[in-house]
Formats: sequence, C-alpha cells, structure tokens
Amino acid sequence: MPEKTELEEFGILDTLGKPGLKEYGGRVDEEWLRQLKGEKSIKAFQEMRDNDPVVGAILYAIKTLVRQTEWRIEPSGDTPEHKAAADFVEECRQDMAHSWHDLLSEILSMLTFGWAYFECVYKYRRGPDAKDGSERSKHNDGKIGWRKISIRAQETLCKWELDDDGSPIGLWQQPPPDYRLRYIPIEKALLFRTETHKANPEGRSILRNAYRSWFYLKRIQEIEAIGIERDLAGLPVAHVPLEMLSPSASSAQKASLANIFEMVRKVKRNEFEGVVFPSETDVDGNPSGFKFSLLASGGRRPIDVNEIVKRYESRIAMSVLGEFVLLGMDSVGSFSLSSNKTHLFSQAIGSYLQQISEVFTQFAIPKLLKYNGVPPEYFPRLAFEDIETPDLNELAGAIGTLSSAGVLTPDDELEKWVRDFGNMPMPDVSTGRESEEFQDEAELPLEEEGAQDV
Repeated sequence: MPEKTELEEFGILDTLGKPGLKEYGGRVDEEWLRQLKGEKSIKAFQEMRDNDPVVGAILYAIKTLVRQTEWRIEPSGDTPEHKAAADFVEECRQDMAHSWHDLLSEILSMLTFGWAYFECVYKYRRGPDAKDGSERSKHNDGKIGWRKISIRAQETLCKWELDDDGSPIGLWQQPPPDYRLRYIPIEKALLFRTETHKANPEGRSILRNAYRSWFYLKRIQEIEAIGIERDLAGLPVAHVPLEMLSPSASSAQKASLANIFEMVRKVKRNEFEGVVFPSETDVDGNPSGFKFSLLASGGRRPIDVNEIVKRYESRIAMSVLGEFVLLGMDSVGSFSLSSNKTHLFSQAIGSYLQQISEVFTQFAIPKLLKYNGVPPEYFPRLAFEDIETPDLNELAGAIGTLSSAGVLTPDDELEKWVRDFGNMPMPDVSTGRESEEFQDEAELPLEEEGAQDV
C-alpha cells in the first residue's frame, strides 16, 4: 500500500488512468484481424450489407421496425414551462430539411459500421417565405432550430481527435468531391455507437462476428458457381504433338501452344461457345497429334454444398439474433419458436432505440435549448414506443387471471392503459356511457310506497 503522504498528493477530481484504447495519430487500431484493419473494415462491411441476402434481410428488418416506431418529446415536469420546452423541441424535430424517418435510416448505419457521426446544422426560424433558404421554417419567431442533422459518411473518415483521456473531441474527414480536409468538433456533432468499450469512437459493427462465416460462404458460393459451370461445359482437354512440348520447339510451335493453353482455360458455355481446333488426322489419314475433348462429371460430389451454405447462413443470422428470417425455409420451425426468436430480436432493437434516445436527450436537445436560453431544469427527453405489436390475447388472459385472484381490480385507469397498449381509441366522453351498475338498477322494479326492507 502507498504511504499516506503519497495518497494525499492526489485529488478526488484527478484522472489517474486511461481506458487503454489503441490509437496512433488519431487512428484506432483495436482490430486484430488484418482484413478488417482501417479502411478495409468499411469496404468489407459495405460488401456484406450490399451483397449478402441474409445480412441485407436482417438490416432491412431492423430499419423497417425502427422507422415504424412512434417517437415523441416528453416534458420533464408538469409546469407550463416544461411543456413549452418540449413543444419547442417537437417543433424543431418536425421542421428540418429532411424527415425524421430519413434521419433514423442514416443513424442506423451505425449497425453496419459500428458508429455514425452527424453534424448539427442550425438556423434562425424566419418563416416559410424567408429569402435565405437556410433560414426557411414553418415558424417565424427568430428562434434557433435544427436546419438539418447530416451524416458525415464513415468512408470519409481521416482520423479522430481525442483528448488526454482518450475520449473523442472531433473528427477529421476528407469527403468528395474536393477531398479537402475538414474538422467537425464534437460540440457541433452527435456520435452514435453500438457500444463504447474503451471509449472507442468507432464502436463495433454488429456484423463483426458474422465476418468469418460470410468470408467462407462467399468463397464457397464462388467455387460452387465455377463447379456448376464446369459440370455443364465439361472439363476441356487438349492433346498436342509431343514436339510442341519439347524445349527445342520452334517459336511458332510455342506460340501455338500458348494459344491452345489460353483456349482451354477460357472454354465455357455462353453466347460465344465454339472451338476451332486442328483435325485429329491429316489429309492422308495419319494421326496429327492434336485432339480436343470435354470430360463429363463422373457423378454427384460427395460433399453436400447446399448444407454447408445453410450452415454458414445460419451462423450469420445467429450472430445478430436474426435467425427468424431463416425459419420456414426448410418447412420446419414452430410458431412458438418463431415468437421467441422475434421477441429476442425486438429486445435487441430496443437497446439501439434506447441508445438513440440517450444521445438526443443528453446532447442534441440540451445544446438546442441552451442556444435559445432555456434553463436546464426544463430540458425534455426523446422517448419512443414499443416496437412490438402487443398480443391482446395474452394480455386479456393475464388480466383475467390477476382479476380472478384478487390481485388486480379493473377500473377506469386500467381501461385507459389497456386501450393505449392495444392502440385502441379512447372512449368518447361526449356521448357518455352508463355503467353496468346503473343499468342494473334501472331494470329493477320500483318499490311500492311505504314498503320496508326486511
């Protein structure tokens, strides 16, 4: 243990250690696989996203579920000031140059690459008829709002600017068409990450664990295609006179041999099909030494390539909890199994929605309201609805069981909650509705005058 005098040298506000992020000159070097270092990872994950059908289906499912999720700005209190601050942020959210759903689609690129960096561009709200297009708005109050929240594409990254603690304080990029070096400080930006291990600004792609399976699957599919082509065309074989293979062959013979090699290599079944080759016999009927033939396949291969492809596709889907996209492909898989897997998948998406909500609540909204002079105690938060469609049969069964056990008592508040949970309309109070108790009393006969209770 250090001496007491040594401990007294450190203040409680001092930083003594670092997260341990491997970075050199603003370039993160956490990846140990050579094929995924630096810019190679961006190109590899782009190819996986654009070319692999399983990866594409899972990312499309995530994007579709997130885009249909309802978002709202919730006030942090019940006072008029809290509500006014929330209403203002909601106005700004609906008053950008792009839609909220388009912004969500761009944010979800963090799933592919592990991170997504956005620049917040602001504007003075000068009304819809403002001469300066950068100041046009649905509102004409002169306040500062979001003009747009624009992505700074991952492939334009040059390097990160990190502080002494290893946390990101800005990004350097070289975007087309001029490829000029630009710096975007974190104070004017939003950084979305799938995870923040070691304060890594580049997070971690959700496709990282699927890369190995995708790598081998891609090559197996290429080999399979080549094998199918060769089985359809047959293996080309050319016989040539022995003297053409001799070291003492003439230059003309060597040139002819090279042409034959090239012809054999390129033989395939397509619109250019056909071979011009010397005859096997000369004009006198003697063997010429030349022969061309196609060897057919001897039968089915001992390896079932289809099962191998299915195995790798299953590994890819499993790595991102998206196995449900493969259910039913082989006429197997129960409904309960599908329900369990989709529920787990929805929970995973919910964590990404929570991450988006936290970035806006902690960084985007406070900056916007600070520029408009709103005190921190009135700052609202960005909230979202559940992405799963509620199962009303299960809910009804649970409420019935709890009610029968005396744990739950149905009342107006419970009815409102059930209607909201099931996306059902609220009752119209203007029409009124007599309670069952009142209706029952109305159906009873009137007691005769002077009758007494027994």
